[in-house]
Amino acid sequence: GVIGLRNLGNTCFLNSSLQCLSATIPLTDYFLGYDYRSEINKKNFLGTGGRLSTAYAELTKQMWLGSKSVVEPISFKKQLETFAPQFVGYHQHDAQELLAFLLDGIHEDLNRVKERPYIEDHDCDGSNNEEDAVENWKNYLRRNKSLIVDMFQGQIRNTCTCLTCGHVNIRFEPFMYLSLPITKTCKSIDGCMDLYLKEEKLEGADQYYCEKCKDHVDGTKKQDIWMLPPVLIVHLKRFKYNEYGKVGSKNDASIEHPVTDWDLKSRVKSSRGVYPTYDLYAVSNHMGGLSGGHYTAHTLNRFDDKWYEFNDRSYRSVDESIHKELFKSSYVLFYNR
Repeated sequence: GVIGLRNLGNTCFLNSSLQCLSATIPLTDYFLGYDYRSEINKKNFLGTGGRLSTAYAELTKQMWLGSKSVVEPISFKKQLETFAPQFVGYHQHDAQELLAFLLDGIHEDLNRVKERPYIEDHDCDGSNNEEDAVENWKNYLRRNKSLIVDMFQGQIRNTCTCLTCGHVNIRFEPFMYLSLPITKTCKSIDGCMDLYLKEEKLEGADQYYCEKCKDHVDGTKKQDIWMLPPVLIVHLKRFKYNEYGKVGSKNDASIEHPVTDWDLKSRVKSSRGVYPTYDLYAVSNHMGGLSGGHYTAHTLNRFDDKWYEFNDRSYRSVDESIHKELFKSSYVLFYNR
C-alpha cells in the first residue's frame, strides 16, 4: 500500500485523491476481493457498466499486490476520461471534483437496486423530524444501495423559514461530503463547521419561494447534520469561483484540524443518531497558487500505523507532528469513526 504514482502530466490532483482512497481500508479491502464483480449493475444507465469500477479495482491491486515501487495510473485515467471528458488531457484539476465524480461513478456501477421505483419527493413541516428523517432515508435506500452509500453517505436537514408568514419547509437530503466555508475568522475545522451550520438570510436575489405565500419572500435557511457516515469526508472550500465558473482566488488560511478523537456529538441533531468520535487517516493537500499549484497526500498506513507523505512517485514516512505544517494546505480530509 506504500507506493508512488507517476505523474502523467499535471495529474498530481488524481494521484493525491487515489492515495487517500487507497488508505480507506474498507474500500480497498472490497476491491482487493473479487466480490465487487457480482455487484456490477450493467442495467444502470447512470453508471459506466462497471468499467470505471473495474479500472479502479485493477489499479488498487497494482498498488497493494504488485511488485513495483511506482505505478502508472494510465489505464485508469483513460477510463476516467471516457466517462468524464472534463478530465481529458493534462491540465490541473480540482481534487475534490475528481473525488466526487469517482465516488458517484463507483456508486452507480455497484448500485444493488436493479429497478429503481418512482418515489415522490415531499417536504416536511417539522412536526415529526425523527419519523420524517427515517422515512426519507428508507426511500433513498430504495433507489440507492451500495458500498459507497454504506460507507460515505450521511443525512442533513435543510430548514427554510418564511419571514412573512412563518411557514417552515424542511427537507432531508443525503450527503457524500461536507463542504465547509472558510472566512478570516475561521482558525479551525470546528470554526468552519460553525459557519456551515449557521443560519443564513435569504434576501434580495436569494429570496426564498414560499409555497404558502405563493411568492418570493425574505426567509432564513439552516442546515443541520442529522446522521454521520462511518467515513466522513470534509472539503475545505479554499477556492473561490468567479461568475464564469473559473477559479478566481485561493484562501491559504491556517485551519487547525484534529488528528484523533474529533468529537461531533454536539453537531448531530438526531436523537437516534450515533455520536461518534472520528480519527483522521488521510489528507489531500494543495500547495501554491492557482496556476502553479501542486497536490500531495498524507495517509496513515494500517500495517505500521505510521503517516506517509506521497508526492507523485516519491514517498516517505513522516512524524505525526507534520499535521501542524498541513494546516495551510489541507484541502480534503478523510476521517473514520
